[in-house]
Amino acid sequence: MSASDYRQAIPFRAETRQLLDILIHSLYTEREIFLRELISNASDALTRLEFEQLTNRNILNPELEAAIWITADESQKTLTISDSGIGMTVEELVTNLGTIAHSGAKEFITAAKSAGSENNSRLSDLIGQFGVGFYSVFMVADKVTVLSRSYKPEAQAAAWICSGEDTFTVEQAEKEERGTQVIIQLKEDAHEFAQESRLRDVIQKHSDFIPYPIYLGEKKEQVNRQTAIWRQATQKLAAKDYEEFYRQMTLDFEAPLTYTHLNVDAPVQLYAILYCPASPERSPFSLRKDYGLKLFARKVLIQEYCKDLLPDYFQFIQGVVDSEDLPLNVSRESVHSNRIMAQLKKLITGKVIDMLKKLVEENPDAYASFWKKFGRFIKQGVALETQDPESLYPLLRFHTSAHPSELSSLADYVQRMKPEQTAIYYLLGDDDRSILASPHLDALRKHNLEVLLLTDPLDSFMLVRLKEFEGHPLTNVAHGDLKLPSDASPSQETEPEPSIPAEDWSRLIERFKATLQDRVKDVRMTDRLTDSPARLVDPEGSPAQEMQRVFRLLQEDFEIPKKILELNPKHPILLKLNALPENDERGKLAIEQIFENALLIEGLLKEPASMIGRIYKLIDAALD
Repeated sequence: MSASDYRQAIPFRAETRQLLDILIHSLYTEREIFLRELISNASDALTRLEFEQLTNRNILNPELEAAIWITADESQKTLTISDSGIGMTVEELVTNLGTIAHSGAKEFITAAKSAGSENNSRLSDLIGQFGVGFYSVFMVADKVTVLSRSYKPEAQAAAWICSGEDTFTVEQAEKEERGTQVIIQLKEDAHEFAQESRLRDVIQKHSDFIPYPIYLGEKKEQVNRQTAIWRQATQKLAAKDYEEFYRQMTLDFEAPLTYTHLNVDAPVQLYAILYCPASPERSPFSLRKDYGLKLFARKVLIQEYCKDLLPDYFQFIQGVVDSEDLPLNVSRESVHSNRIMAQLKKLITGKVIDMLKKLVEENPDAYASFWKKFGRFIKQGVALETQDPESLYPLLRFHTSAHPSELSSLADYVQRMKPEQTAIYYLLGDDDRSILASPHLDALRKHNLEVLLLTDPLDSFMLVRLKEFEGHPLTNVAHGDLKLPSDASPSQETEPEPSIPAEDWSRLIERFKATLQDRVKDVRMTDRLTDSPARLVDPEGSPAQEMQRVFRLLQEDFEIPKKILELNPKHPILLKLNALPENDERGKLAIEQIFENALLIEGLLKEPASMIGRIYKLIDAALD
């Protein structure tokens, strides 16, 4: 069949006309993706030719360079994309560019209607997903001419011509060399795509790693890097290569803390380079405008900020992911149901965890720096991860009562546990200084037991998920019924201390109750205090302390359950208080101050300034 048989106007099928109407009349914010689609088509044509040449030597112009050429004429407002690929016959032009079966238009229209015409980013994603990438040219074109000659020596050259209306024509054309030219007459509002500087930016953004050279302009300047560093063998790359690529990708001139290079064939094919930056904060010059990894399919950029390859708690990780298994352009809406994307996410998440574990082993100081800047993300991961939070536990770091200025892992803590100790002890507080003064540490210090000190608001959320480690339950030392291990003994023997006689306990307790009334659930004596006169504990049945803190953070009007005030019968203040006559005003002042001190240390005192007047009275009494 010759081109003359197609000279009359050929109508598009109904769905294709609908598709063109969507593309022509919608206002796209990302119109530049038309060039990505046309370059991808050209690259595919070159690849198909390479496969054909494996078994067929009868190829037109076998000496031609496998390349893509892009030229623009600003005065004529035209743009031409040429390739030396497999080319098309007359029949192939009609079939490939004119029929629904190859365009996927019907599926695109359904998805586009679902997206809504105002949702530009979704529509631009859908273009490639449904194989209608060629038609995206009509976002910028008044007229498109596709001039093509097949690799078959006997085939005639032909031209496919369309102005975005209901019909197209195919006619005989003159073209000596094999390949395809897409000649675009640009719309009035698309003249920017006749400027070489604009074209260079788009090519380097979306098509930098197309495996064939892309030449721009009359000077035929190659503008793509062509070789993707992530597809190169690791043994051929040095640290400086990875750091240079990181700088080019991010404009972050501080070297990354660590990185990993992946080349995986199963369960899904994957190339990737992942970086942990030195700082979580983007600089004013950063190229990164959002979080997410650069997602490539066969070296073509699909999403610049793909958020579906890592969980949110790893949003600080930067890098590129490239897979041969992905279709060209997986839309943001389809990734959740895409089996390959789910496999990629699971695989990449595991590799990031491995990368950080390796940093722990090889450079503990660098990991300590990482923890100070990124530790909150790991805690967030433990709190939110439903599949395998245990994989993150080795990455956690804590200050402890035994090593308050150092960072310890849960494994470090377990290694230092006493022989009969079964629990990992922790304490929640508001800051590093006040938590070390907590009365809840008295008994643990006395028995030389180490306690994790948790002062980050995220710790309470983390503890909702983190219940045990290596079979050792995490136990809050603020529990009133805390049981210590049987082998726990005082760190040093001391002489018996003076104590309030047991027969006086009830009288002193009643004085506290009479003064504090319904501000406490109960008052009782305890043997768990050494240096502190009193502490507050939760009554049995109360929500766990970490849950109370979560509720306080989420609900401003959350009412803290009334506490039990525990008293230390051996403390000098209580001994003197017990000796005061019941009608002595100083006794009531002291009881109020002891109670509010306990509230203050727990972070529960709403108006600390209210103590000032009472403190002055106590000072005055002490000076008499």
